[in-house]
Amino acid sequence: MDRIIFHVDVNSAFLSWTAVKRLKEDPNAVDLRTIPSVVGGDVKTRHGIVTAKSIPAKKYGIQTAEPINSALQKCPKLVVVPSDFQTYREYSNAFIAILRSYSELLEQVSIDEAYLDVTTLKYVYPAEDFPLNVAKMIRDEIRENLGFTVNVGVSSNKLLAKMASDFTKPDKTHTLFPSEVQEKMWPLDIGDLYGCGKKTAARLRSIGIRTIGDAANYSEELLISQLGEKSGEYIHRSARGIGSDVVHPERDDPKSYSNETTTKNDITSANFDTDMPPIVRRLSDKVSGRLKKDNVFGGTISVQVKTEEFKRFSRQLKLPVSTNDADVIYDNAMKLLGELLTGDDGLFEDNIGIRLVGVGVDHLDNGEFRQGNLFDWMTTGKEELRAEKEKQEKEDKLSQMEKSIRDKFGDGLIHKGL
Repeated sequence: MDRIIFHVDVNSAFLSWTAVKRLKEDPNAVDLRTIPSVVGGDVKTRHGIVTAKSIPAKKYGIQTAEPINSALQKCPKLVVVPSDFQTYREYSNAFIAILRSYSELLEQVSIDEAYLDVTTLKYVYPAEDFPLNVAKMIRDEIRENLGFTVNVGVSSNKLLAKMASDFTKPDKTHTLFPSEVQEKMWPLDIGDLYGCGKKTAARLRSIGIRTIGDAANYSEELLISQLGEKSGEYIHRSARGIGSDVVHPERDDPKSYSNETTTKNDITSANFDTDMPPIVRRLSDKVSGRLKKDNVFGGTISVQVKTEEFKRFSRQLKLPVSTNDADVIYDNAMKLLGELLTGDDGLFEDNIGIRLVGVGVDHLDNGEFRQGNLFDWMTTGKEELRAEKEKQEKEDKLSQMEKSIRDKFGDGLIHKGL
């Protein structure tokens, strides 16, 4: 039986959720969704990246992930609002709760999107209501109860459902079944194919593949020769609409833990010793806290930096014993950063400034196979010797007391307790 998969995606989630909150607090406030506006950060602290944009802002050519300063140059009257993660979590939880009321086969893939397998609902709703009217019911319930809109993509697999949800927005339902791929998907630019990154798309255009249909009709062997086996096979299959129809109700356990932050000022060789340690300490504490909360340990410490030219560099170190200790993470992260930045041929040799720092831990385990190090064994041994010595001293004192009593009062006075 063909599955019926929904991909439900919140329209401009961060911006929409901020707008809804503001309208609740002040019904006369301007709806951020109706004017050129973006969610970004404080330009003064250099957290100035667009994380969400309104449709009017998009008309000015403003892109997600571009610097706020650049967006303001395109639209001087642009309204910039800060991030509000507490609000995002609240609305995300409410959004997922509504989806789950339709089907327990729900796979949340991010804070604002999820796949929903609604196949069995075909036995609940009349044929004329399924699946488009069910998708409309979901959209209506979210809009009326939560105040924001979603797009719903409908298909028989997750790839096509995801592609469909990205069609015209906002507050729309689109289908993209295998029988519609040639008409609706093949004319799209190759860069619009889900999972086809910018570099892959550029490579494909360089060999004459400009649309998804071009890729679908291109030889798989030739795609592999240009992109490698994994990427070539993926592009060939996905361009033809082939994808998984399995919705995983539970998200996979994290394979790594990391935190990163944009620095207030560029870190250079001149301020490395003063500015870097507190940043790394804060990041290490955060990573450690998350590891301890989940009761896991990491065997590899990694660091990454982003330069003022937005280039990323990283280093990693395998530990002899896995850890979730903040001090261990901090010490090794600082060592790696020292090698990456200040060591021989370090980035500071070329007078490069650092604007972002990240600390991570991976190669996780649950502690079951951790081996105690030499210090642990030495410490344990010392404690055991100290306890044995104290026990012996107590027994010696007791024996001396018993001897004194016998010498004074005779042997019949002391009896051992039962």
